[in-house]
Amino acid sequence: QVQLVESGGGLAQPGGSLRLSCAASGFNFSSYAMSWARQAPGKGLEWVSGIYSDGSDTFYADSVKGRFTISRDNAKNTVYLQMNSLKPEDTALYYCAKSFGGFRIATTMIQYEYDYWGQGTQVTVSS
Repeated sequence: QVQLVESGGGLAQPGGSLRLSCAASGFNFSSYAMSWARQAPGKGLEWVSGIYSDGSDTFYADSVKGRFTISRDNAKNTVYLQMNSLKPEDTALYYCAKSFGGFRIATTMIQYEYDYWGQGTQVTVSS
């Protein structure tokens, strides 16, 4: 069965960095685009970043552009999110999600546009 397992979350100071990982299993990882999304306390689900199946293109929400970098290693069935220059407003539960296709990155209505989600990893940015 499909599994997505996030890790790497934790507590960081403003201006600090964290690297999230999402280990995938149960499907042909190299055939599917992947995204990261987050949900802050009391707020809705927000798409953060996406990457094509072959890594040829990446996409970012305006709120994280220039600070976050998404990447993937298809040999390791893992997608990453490098988060730099963290801000308190980045505090959220971060999820990775599997797209329906290799070159399909949905940025809205994301709860319906991705077919599998991980359990999430908490990121807290505070001094």
